Amino acid sequence: MNRLQTTPVTPIRYSIAGDEHLFAEVSESMSLEAFFRAMAITRAVEKLALPGVLDVCLANASFQIRFNPDLIHPLALLEQLEALESSTTAERRIDTRIIEVPVLYDDPWTNETQSRFRDRHQDPSSTDLQYAARINGYDETQAFIAAHSGTPWFVSMVGFVAGLPFMYQMVEQDRQLQVPKYLRPRTDTPKLTLGHGGCFGCIYSVRGAGGYQMFGVTPAPIYDPQQGLPYLRESMVFFRAGDIVQFKPIDRTAYDAAIVEVEAGRFDLRIRAVRFDLDAFQADPQACIHALKEALHDD
Repeated sequence: MNRLQTTPVTPIRYSIAGDEHLFAEVSESMSLEAFFRAMAITRAVEKLALPGVLDVCLANASFQIRFNPDLIHPLALLEQLEALESSTTAERRIDTRIIEVPVLYDDPWTNETQSRFRDRHQDPSSTDLQYAARINGYDETQAFIAAHSGTPWFVSMVGFVAGLPFMYQMVEQDRQLQVPKYLRPRTDTPKLTLGHGGCFGCIYSVRGAGGYQMFGVTPAPIYDPQQGLPYLRESMVFFRAGDIVQFKPIDRTAYDAAIVEVEAGRFDLRIRAVRFDLDAFQADPQACIHALKEALHDD
């Protein structure tokens, strides 16, 4: 049985940012423990409905609150947060969903983009996938792809640009895939690129600048103000913190067929409701992952 190490509980570090923001660093490094603790406190803040609190933004291992200083003094807000920190017990189980996301790895569009920015990369002679495979100890890119798509990913934050999910690989720390960001950011990244920087994966919701290594593209829109697809009817931003993502490698034929379905407004994702138990995952991650995958394909 493989047990995950838990992160020691340390005092939250608070800092006031400008006139309207209070930032709380729960942990210096991302872990599911830190995320669950931050989630519990932010939910408690929302339930208080404090006058003057405008936005509560949950991040990977931190959170930020935007407030109106004319309605609540920052020190009064800080006092409330410190009280919640000592009294709030982190939730250990959440009702969430697991989502299968198709990915065309090693696609022509990110490969073309890479070729225009090799002067900004650690290894100009390699593709992003080749570089990521090598520094993670894989002899072939296909083995790296298998490792990348073989385990689920936990969405720990949505933002930076509209609808972009940051994802944390659900494996023991010594098995996590890690790659540095580009030496200098690109000025272009194809829409719906699967990226990776540090220990985090992401999906670029829109075309734009970026610094994460590029591994492939998904045909599945994840941000659409028009909300044209079935799974986007509830919200123009698809992902939410706490989602679990399972990548599914597809070939070019399947990708092209999916794009036809997207353009026709018929494309849909495989989504299943699941309960995630942090204690069960930490006790036996492989058994938990197996159960999540079973739930995904339980028709």
